[in-house]
Amino acid sequence: MQDQATVSAADIARLAGVGRAAVSNWRRRHPDFPQPVGGTPISPVFALAEIEAWLRDQGKLQELPQEERAWQKLRAEAGDDLRLAEVLGDAGDLLLERRAARAVQVRGPAAPGRPEAAEAVIGLAAERGAAQAFEFLLGRYKETQGRRASTTPAEIASLMATLAGDAPTILDPACGTGELLLAALANTAAPRRLFGQDAAGEVTRLAAIRLALRTSAATVQAGDSLRRDAFPGVLADAVVCDPPFHERAWGHEELTADPRWEYGLPPRLEPELAWVQHALAHLAPGGLAVVLMPAVAAGRRSGRRIRAQLLRRSALRAVIALSATYHLWLLRRPDGGTPATALMIDSADPETIVNAWQAYASDPDHDEPGVSRAVPVIDLLDEEVDLTPARHLPATRSERTAERFAETHDRLAASLGRLGNLVPAVWPTTDRIESKTVLVAELDRIGYLTVHQAPLRRETDDGGGEPLLTTEDVIEGRPASGRVLPDESRWITTRAGDIVVAVAARRFAARVMEAGGALLGPQLSLIRVDPERLDPYFVAGVLRSSANVRSSTVQSTAGTGRADIRRAQVPRLPLEEQRRYGDAFRHMAEFESAIRSTAVTGAEMAQLLSDGVAEGTLAPAPGGNPSPTGR
Repeated sequence: MQDQATVSAADIARLAGVGRAAVSNWRRRHPDFPQPVGGTPISPVFALAEIEAWLRDQGKLQELPQEERAWQKLRAEAGDDLRLAEVLGDAGDLLLERRAARAVQVRGPAAPGRPEAAEAVIGLAAERGAAQAFEFLLGRYKETQGRRASTTPAEIASLMATLAGDAPTILDPACGTGELLLAALANTAAPRRLFGQDAAGEVTRLAAIRLALRTSAATVQAGDSLRRDAFPGVLADAVVCDPPFHERAWGHEELTADPRWEYGLPPRLEPELAWVQHALAHLAPGGLAVVLMPAVAAGRRSGRRIRAQLLRRSALRAVIALSATYHLWLLRRPDGGTPATALMIDSADPETIVNAWQAYASDPDHDEPGVSRAVPVIDLLDEEVDLTPARHLPATRSERTAERFAETHDRLAASLGRLGNLVPAVWPTTDRIESKTVLVAELDRIGYLTVHQAPLRRETDDGGGEPLLTTEDVIEGRPASGRVLPDESRWITTRAGDIVVAVAARRFAARVMEAGGALLGPQLSLIRVDPERLDPYFVAGVLRSSANVRSSTVQSTAGTGRADIRRAQVPRLPLEEQRRYGDAFRHMAEFESAIRSTAVTGAEMAQLLSDGVAEGTLAPAPGGNPSPTGR
């Protein structure tokens, strides 16, 4: 076990209010920068006391914030990040005990026998309050766990709580660290009884502490809800659930005769349909279940019989398409009534969704073209029983086609007018510019950049996995469109300023990431430059040259060629000169993006023209074709 608090490079950057690249630069340029005391060559850790002293000597830190001190003391006490959940739980128990005793004190000398970590946590609670202190520490814990600690996005949790309404009792059978129950608690001032369960014991303990710091009316139990239901007799007014997607070992074989499967035995590869029926089994009469589902669950062939049964018995009341990845299913305990309609909503806007659901409650024939519609159940019970909302929503009313055509026309004209201003100011020169070049591999060796390769295999996630950049995304300059299972730790997470490279049609497609967070997909390379030595836009621009593709192609024994980005060459120019060229490359990238956007707008306008003529709401302009820059 470590006997001192340690910090990573990311922690140091946070303490000094700088980026990670600045910390790397300090390590290279300052011989007195503290040496690592642990970790790995790629992810070293440093002694907090040494880092704090160095930053203060450099004038980069006046005083270590209380929250950072508390967090680092906890990490030191854990000694290993694998014990962080246990130590964080102990800190939470301490906060609960002190709150119960009404003895939260300001920070002072360590009491005899009390660890420094406990003193630091108590001091943080004195500054922020016990609940907020624990939330801060939990947030840092999740950062250390990465994708292993994935939680329901805050905006989705808030929407699910709003849809659940003012239910007196709420159950979350897969509560994780308690996001949905906390959102439900914050959604109303009315008293509530909360029940939560999760298979991960250490996570359940953290959820219990979070809730206990806010209410005495919460019960959280550890255990697998499908195999060992901790609340067999509880009928809740609302069930909220973000179940574990793609959990193959969910108990299919041992639960085949379970009485919860009123609507059919869930297919082995569709555990989400088991969670849906578990939620229904826990609903009180008139209660509502709000379940986050992978979008593919709305149309998988293996689940069509259960979907049909849910519709026939009027259990499934609404399907909401939040995105191409996530859907929300709203379900009620069947009351024996005759099924009539189910609401289909295609929107990511919480206000639109809530308004449509409320309107549907009073108007079973609700219809907002293009957004939401009450669809007769008989129309949904076809061969596929595909409940993807977009399939059942008509286009916007025909009277809007002409208006949208005019709007698109103006948008296209404005876009065409802007294109000329985006062309970079680069002109021919009579004097050939000579400069030496250096291989990317050499730049990697001397620390000017690092090259990362994506995994060769692609294990995609059709549901709620992490966003994954594909080769097509890089070539087209679009956001990440792929998905990958979130527990695959070998994936590389992109950062702002990274260069992502794909090989396409005898050229390199190189793109500078404006924002990070997506995972690097198969057949892609990532170059992470030191911004104090290389301009990423300059490097990305020169990588795309035809000469680089030729020089980087390696012939195999079979006679085929493959491109190796490490063999590409970069001109050796001063940083200021790189930035001047990089600015031109950046403008050209913006021009390319604008061209693609203009093409999309043109295709949209063409479709609207066809729709408008078919509807009789558009006619040719008098006197022939309009000007390309005006009507």
